[in-house]
Amino acid sequence: MPSHFTTLERPTAAYVDLDSLAFNFRSLSKFVGPDVGILAVVKADAYGHGAVECALRLEAEGVDWFGVAIPEEGAELRRAGITRPILCLGSLWPGQEPLVIDNGLTPVVFTSLVARALNAAAERIGRSVDIHVKIDTGMGRLGVRWERAANFAQELANYSHLKVGGLLTHFASAEDPKQDEFTQQQVDRFNEAIQVFTAAGHIPTILDIANSPGTIRHPDSRKRLVRIGGGLFGLLDDILHDGTPRPEMRPVLSLCSRIVHVKDVPPGQSIGYGRSFFTKRDSRIALVPIGYADGYTRLLSNRSHMLVRGQVAPVVGRISMDWTEIDVTDIQGADAGDEVVLIGKQGERNISAADLAEIADTLGYEITCGISPRVPRVYR
Repeated sequence: MPSHFTTLERPTAAYVDLDSLAFNFRSLSKFVGPDVGILAVVKADAYGHGAVECALRLEAEGVDWFGVAIPEEGAELRRAGITRPILCLGSLWPGQEPLVIDNGLTPVVFTSLVARALNAAAERIGRSVDIHVKIDTGMGRLGVRWERAANFAQELANYSHLKVGGLLTHFASAEDPKQDEFTQQQVDRFNEAIQVFTAAGHIPTILDIANSPGTIRHPDSRKRLVRIGGGLFGLLDDILHDGTPRPEMRPVLSLCSRIVHVKDVPPGQSIGYGRSFFTKRDSRIALVPIGYADGYTRLLSNRSHMLVRGQVAPVVGRISMDWTEIDVTDIQGADAGDEVVLIGKQGERNISAADLAEIADTLGYEITCGISPRVPRVYR
């Protein structure tokens, strides 16, 4: 490796700007107003940004709740010193009742099996456990279907060691103006569920329906708490339609590396596995130490680009497990040691997670979540 490399580690890293994360939280808090709490969704390692570090900063900023997918994620936050309430959005698996109770996690419950097991576990230790109940108002995924909400409310009234502290649901297409009628139908169904739970003697103090796009596009869905995930990390560019009024949000993550080798290649030579790219001129091909094992998906092969010296360098050939090659022929002076930006800004140019997602026919969420653990996160 050239002597001007100043690190003993592979020069590929994801940089997480915690000040931008804090800015987004404050911006969203101002947008929803002082009477609406914010639950920060930090599941999937905070969408690839690092759950512990992001949660610690958000707790310092005054976030009300955290949301995780599974109890293991919640326990990790507790071990790191997080004290705010943590909601397990994906409920729990049989046998995880002690994990939930011992860590003071609030599970989402929507099945009789989980309710019975959790009540029995709480009864054994003489405690009451706070739960939130998820209502399926049209997502067709997790939750008690809205038509059965009254029956489930009556059943839960029989469990003396469970307290229904909250109700929630999840929008199917809150970001899509063409689906606004269905989104409103989901809101109406949720409001009906609130009534039937109240009639059954429950007093849920947390009413939670809006995800990031719902929070921004549907003011009537802002109940006592809103769940913000992608919005906190500046990942809504490919979720919300252009022209949607929204609070200012900044990207939090950038993905960078460095050129480790540049070679001169004559015309007509193939590059990479499968020989999917052939040089058409005398070319300078640079090697970048990142590949699909790092989360830079093969779907970007021959279609994406990186930034070098503030200029665009096309990805050429198939992305391999550990390496990607780029064409730097038109970038004067490009050489080993130069910084390469895969996500983020360099000079006047920018590549967003949404840009890569558009090429790969996915979402920016998947791009950042897919950055593998072997890519170190550097916080600043």
